[in-house]
Amino acid sequence: MKYRVRHETRYQYEDQVSVSHHILRLTPRGALHSAIEVTPRPPELIGHKDYFGNAVVSFNLLEPHDKMAVVSTSEVEVNAPQPASFALSPAWETVTWGVADGVMDIGACQFVFDSSRAKARPELKEYASKSFPPGQPILEGVWDLTHRIHEDFRFDTKATEVSTPVETFFEKKRGVCQDFSHLQIACLRSLGLPARYVSGYLRTLPPPGRPRLVGADASHAWCSAWSPSAGWVDFDPTNDCLPSDGHITVAWGRDYSDVSPIYGVLRGGASHTLDVGVDVMPIGPEPAV
Repeated sequence: MKYRVRHETRYQYEDQVSVSHHILRLTPRGALHSAIEVTPRPPELIGHKDYFGNAVVSFNLLEPHDKMAVVSTSEVEVNAPQPASFALSPAWETVTWGVADGVMDIGACQFVFDSSRAKARPELKEYASKSFPPGQPILEGVWDLTHRIHEDFRFDTKATEVSTPVETFFEKKRGVCQDFSHLQIACLRSLGLPARYVSGYLRTLPPPGRPRLVGADASHAWCSAWSPSAGWVDFDPTNDCLPSDGHITVAWGRDYSDVSPIYGVLRGGASHTLDVGVDVMPIGPEPAV
């Protein structure tokens, strides 16, 4: 499935910003075409890849400004992944032993360790263990954990903020996709299993008979678990599903801190208001609903 993605972010600052520096991760992985427009226009946009292979654009604004707009547009083709055989994946204990013995793939092993927003905790290990009895195939265990998180926690855009720690979400049981993903990652790491954070876009289809709403799509987050038999497999605990061609991957890393869509350091500005709109439009015939 091909999509055209438009992500618009607007900042209005209370006071003037004298100088600012920004890093963007807004270009989907494997994008066919992409462009970024910034207002006020910076002297240059510098593109590169980060440690995880995500597309990064950085820029500086060196003149005073009281507002800023960033518009990212891209075209991307998403193919549904080949389904993994969950029942035939190895027992989860063998994966933790591989970590302990140093024989696991180094690319996966680095995602076992704590990160700033997804740390192993005894209470999370206890919660996750119900999905991982002895001998449980690792992917079946992750899939069961996905179901449980979806059932036990509620999506609530007002319950948490971008800086809310996993422990608070675990206690309140309400939050957004970022919280659901951080929780599942921290649960898996608490068992010694590799897990990574994925940011992207989720195609939302309108109810039958209703027009598609521009801006109704949203930035989204989910997670990936690693199995020696299948490699990285994506799971979406917020929606209790396996990501397919309706999930558009932008970046992955240890947690949200590695993949924040827009990160900036600025002088001045005081407080600010923020407006974000995301539009994901299929190119070509609509998929059957």
